[in-house]
Amino acid sequence: MTGAEPIGLIAGWGRFPIVFAEKTRELGIPLVTVAISGEASEELRGISTKFYWTGVAKLGRMIRCFKREGVKRFVMAGKVHKTKMFLPFYLLRYIPDWRAIKLWFNFNRKRRDNRDDSLLLGMIREFEIDGITCSSALELCPELLVKQGILTRRRPSAAEETDITFGWELAKEMGRLDVGQSVAVKNRAVIAVEAIEGTDQAIRRAGDLCKAGGFTIVKVAKPQQDMRFDVPTVGTSTIESIRQAGGRVLAVEADRTILIDEAATIALADRYGITIVARAA
Repeated sequence: MTGAEPIGLIAGWGRFPIVFAEKTRELGIPLVTVAISGEASEELRGISTKFYWTGVAKLGRMIRCFKREGVKRFVMAGKVHKTKMFLPFYLLRYIPDWRAIKLWFNFNRKRRDNRDDSLLLGMIREFEIDGITCSSALELCPELLVKQGILTRRRPSAAEETDITFGWELAKEMGRLDVGQSVAVKNRAVIAVEAIEGTDQAIRRAGDLCKAGGFTIVKVAKPQQDMRFDVPTVGTSTIESIRQAGGRVLAVEADRTILIDEAATIALADRYGITIVARAA
């Protein structure tokens, strides 16, 4: 990803889109940002070469914005809260355009389900029809992928190591099913499994169910992980959620998990006495 050709960014919630945008500015690469309303940060406007807001269901608008600016390659960064699909009168709230309606209702394609991979791969194919390909944002900033090791001062106890191993297999299976990426475990018992709500809310639910605290969060990539989207991501907000819920350990998959603001995240975990472990697959 070098040269003067612009890169497109579909930006969702969180720090990842901002970090990516800052990297393009550092490298002198023009960035065309299409920001999801209600998800992305206004901060992106000042970092981008061109900036557009769009509704989450305006697929045709996203494609037109990129074509207008000569974008032939784009990336996706940041979370889109899928729970919005189940708000009352969802279609009236978000008013999908015709391109999105065709994709969603499967007018001209066969789709077995509405899991994340199915929806995002279908969306990527729509861009490809117009000659715009999807790349991984990590091609530009591979340094965001966490390296193997114990990242914090506190090491996991023997019992916690056992829970990491136990939770790892479960999290991998949930990923294979494209249900979620994280599980909360304690004493080799499952407390919570992430689904549509996202990791932070799954952690909070674990805290509600395990008042004694001391549980372990395991977050891994799917066995079939497409590194262009939905790559496991953790950062300071993850650590804050674990502290508030009473958790003790965060185990992630090395080289396949994004660690945003690494120094700040590790420092915060050390302050709270939370362990961060990055294991190889």
